[in-house]
Amino acid sequence: MTYDLLIKNGKVIDGAGNPWYWGDVAVEGDRIAAIAKLPEAKAERVIDARGLVAVPGFIDAHSHSDFTTLVYREMESTVMQGITTVAAGQCGSTAAPVNPEFRETFEKDMNAQLPPGVTIKVTWSTFDEYLREEEKAGLGANVAHMVGHGAIREAAMGPDARDPTAKELRRMKELCAEAMKAGAYGLSSGLIYPPGIFAKTRELVEVAKVAAEYGGIYDTHIRGEGRALLKSVKEAIAIGEKAGIPVQISHHKAANKAVWGKSRTTLRLIEKARAKGVDVTVDQYPYPAGATGLVTLLPPWVHDGGMEKLLARLADPKQRERMRKDINEGIPGWENFAGELGWENVLVSSIKGAINKKYEGKMMDVIAREMNEKDVFDALWRLILAEEGTPGMIIFSMDEGDIKRIMASPYQMVGTDSSSVSTAGPFGFGKPHPRHFGTYPRVLGKYVREEGVMRLEEALRKMTSFPSQRFGILDRGLLRPGMYADITVLDPDKVIDKATFEDPHQHPEGIPYVVVNGKVTVDDGKYKKVLAGKTLRKR
Repeated sequence: MTYDLLIKNGKVIDGAGNPWYWGDVAVEGDRIAAIAKLPEAKAERVIDARGLVAVPGFIDAHSHSDFTTLVYREMESTVMQGITTVAAGQCGSTAAPVNPEFRETFEKDMNAQLPPGVTIKVTWSTFDEYLREEEKAGLGANVAHMVGHGAIREAAMGPDARDPTAKELRRMKELCAEAMKAGAYGLSSGLIYPPGIFAKTRELVEVAKVAAEYGGIYDTHIRGEGRALLKSVKEAIAIGEKAGIPVQISHHKAANKAVWGKSRTTLRLIEKARAKGVDVTVDQYPYPAGATGLVTLLPPWVHDGGMEKLLARLADPKQRERMRKDINEGIPGWENFAGELGWENVLVSSIKGAINKKYEGKMMDVIAREMNEKDVFDALWRLILAEEGTPGMIIFSMDEGDIKRIMASPYQMVGTDSSSVSTAGPFGFGKPHPRHFGTYPRVLGKYVREEGVMRLEEALRKMTSFPSQRFGILDRGLLRPGMYADITVLDPDKVIDKATFEDPHQHPEGIPYVVVNGKVTVDDGKYKKVLAGKTLRKR
């Protein structure tokens, strides 16, 4: 028998948690044709996997690549770490739906998230129209989409900090249904970001009920991961119970010294919820820091009405004093990063403007000194205003004990919480969080091989079949004949991340081959622009 591709002489780990076995993997077209000892088999392309392990391509349980797929289809940083499918559209923020009335503002906000010189024209309104746009050309990896509650809310009622009217809530539910019919895999929310931060539990339940009708999940960046952690986990569980929908808690963490160790309690809450019949799981990235936009440091009321109004408030000295007071003293229920973690733990990761570029990669307290400002608040106002709200930040907030405890949980799966970037060119911009390049190799190298947090086979289950089952991407995530040929070939003795916070633009080691839909996309450790990935739709 002659196949298109044959991976031979290696071990096979199937992704289900089973021990490895010796076997060859034969591929015909975009499917796995056979897995067995195939000594007589021939192929147009043979990969000698001697000393290596063939595993299912990784499925990123938490990706933001949907904001770049139309302008950066290669998805290099994603594929180079062994990821062949991403579950995108997270934290409530998605590229669709779009209300034509707010299209200009939506496009401006979307372009603000892209590197300098890269823009996109928003021509779509519905979720289906957006997916059709993505389907016009290939992708580096497969992309499965969630629909964002924040996008739905803005399309239905704009960016205002208020409850929806009955008519607006009906429209939100209609937009969710449209997206689910188009092939969304579920509903995501971002409850520390506008406009999700303005939504009450009842609103989230009502919209999640619609996603549940179509077999979707509710994937949530909970309302707080610091002092509000336990209350926020309980809210997520309550939404799942009331809406009758599986709950995925995004990038689960205890992100404040005040709650270090509380992962014991959150995992018990999840265990109790599951005992009651509420389906709750989590995803996680293996780093002690998170990343988001610098404007997230500002109190919730500052975000009411969108970015233009935020910048206008920031330009008003009286309103800045109110912001200063709120950050210093806190607001009940608000995730107050700077006030609770300290400026010395806030790193500015990306700056578009040439004048302020010198502050990139530095902590806010250092930036304030270099600006000769009297305090960090003045440096913050100045930087956000000058850059029109676009700087990114990295926040150091977590303890290794919680990271390992969550990682070892049977309810944990792996996600990058990143978009697809590159080592050079426009998408090599800034100093992004190293999770963009190293999430999966870091788990396999540091936490599996070096620290023994879990077995290799169990870690691979959490990277493949577990997210596949969770999102309903059931024809990927396992090495089985008939499944799509998404395959990662790695060296378990050498795989490791190289990216650091200081120097993030480094691909990992120990992943010499990645196959996407039967096409070799990483070949002998080098990226190939094959673009064999597809837009996936839930059916």
